[in-house]
Amino acid sequence: MTRDPEDESRTIIRKVARMQEARKRRKQSAWRGLGMFGLVGWAVAVPIIAGIALGRWIDARWPGETSWTLALLLAGAFLGALNAWFWVQRQGRDD
Repeated sequence: MTRDPEDESRTIIRKVARMQEARKRRKQSAWRGLGMFGLVGWAVAVPIIAGIALGRWIDARWPGETSWTLALLLAGAFLGALNAWFWVQRQGRDD
């Protein structure tokens, strides 16, 4: 049983049109914006918390003049900001 090529092409065209319409609706969703906001927040918070934890561990293990907690907090903030920037850039390209 062979299918008509015209029917198959119409089916493909309809599917592509539905996908494009769904993509347009997805772009306009407020929930998507809130999700992105949360994602960026976690992308910044996790490196900061990891830096603080590692810094406290180093300071407790090898006390000295240098505050590793503060130094690694700042490094985590920098890495988190860089990570968030990459996420936002990637989402901008996908849209």
